[in-house]
Amino acid sequence: MITALLAKVFGRLPIGWLQLRHNLTRLVTAVGGVTFANVLIFMQLGFMNALFETSVMTHRMLDAEVIVASSDFRSMREANPMPRSRAWQAMTIEGVEDVIPMYLGQMFWTNPLTDDTTQFRVIGVDPDQQVFTVPKLQAQLSQLREPDTALVDRKTRDFDPEIEQQLAKGERLEIEMSGRRLTLIGMFAQGASFADDGSLIVSDQTFLRLFPQRKPGTPTLLLLKTDPSWKPETLAATINQQFPEADAKAFSKSAFIDAEQSYQARQTPIGFVFGFGVAIGLVVGLVIVYQVLSTDVQDHLSEYATFKAMGYAPRFFLSVVFEEALCLAALGFIPGFLITNVLYVIAAKVTSLPIEMPWSRPLFVFVLTAVMCTASGAIATRRLNSADPADLF
Repeated sequence: MITALLAKVFGRLPIGWLQLRHNLTRLVTAVGGVTFANVLIFMQLGFMNALFETSVMTHRMLDAEVIVASSDFRSMREANPMPRSRAWQAMTIEGVEDVIPMYLGQMFWTNPLTDDTTQFRVIGVDPDQQVFTVPKLQAQLSQLREPDTALVDRKTRDFDPEIEQQLAKGERLEIEMSGRRLTLIGMFAQGASFADDGSLIVSDQTFLRLFPQRKPGTPTLLLLKTDPSWKPETLAATINQQFPEADAKAFSKSAFIDAEQSYQARQTPIGFVFGFGVAIGLVVGLVIVYQVLSTDVQDHLSEYATFKAMGYAPRFFLSVVFEEALCLAALGFIPGFLITNVLYVIAAKVTSLPIEMPWSRPLFVFVLTAVMCTASGAIATRRLNSADPADLF
């Protein structure tokens, strides 16, 4: 069946496929190598995408067209506080309609029943302001007017199901964090990240009680509501020009997200590791396919010499080896894709990370695989290109 299909595709007898099929042990070894390379590449891309997406989950939820952060901003998790006076200055700029301070911090909580420790990102906001784009979350903010109350992320990694059930029934739960009692009064859905297990949302006043070392006038971010007639990029540039001191920087929301993802990709060790893993997968696949094709060329030197003596052009030999390379790419990609889908489900469940398979990724990985195998084929045919038929017998 495959032979007939390839014969229609190439318009000739699929010599490359027949040579591969002739030695099943070598074929299985090559397909296994390509499959392994595909699984490695898929998994690295899956984790890398999860890193990028989880790092900007909070960013995407913010109901603001322009966001002001400290001038040395690299990542929301590492953002430094700024003077609250920047909020008053921003309000004087044409195009800015409102400014909402936001406080960010990290805090650990140990479940007294299970002794499990959870690291939360704590978000402090004014409960009377429009802060988030998620309607269900925004509707609950008014409940945070009550001191020492919080909304907890129900997608927190290893979140206690008993706590989730209790909150789902509308009941409250008291916990202790940083020596203070905090009452969980509701839930929202965001998810864990590589840096934090989950998030807590509290009022700005509760935040300052949880973090007494923070000064009231030093928010982490300023969320700017803007005049719809202004483009966020233009307004952000205007604000940056009018700030008298270089201790704060304005971003459009899209630029704020891009800055975070760029930092994760280029300046964090974990971003480098995932990118390096993709490269390793390509190298592993290239070496395995090269070894198989090189051995195959060596085993069929006499047949190639006969074709060459008959007047076949070098292009013909390249087409045969490239045919083998593309067959290996296709045969290795299919099981690699299927195995990865299973591994994605397992990894997402174990890590609580959004590891998913977008439609574009299989196409991208297949193209990488085809290029990898074709490059291996090109290297494997170098000896044939310079060989004299008389020397091959």
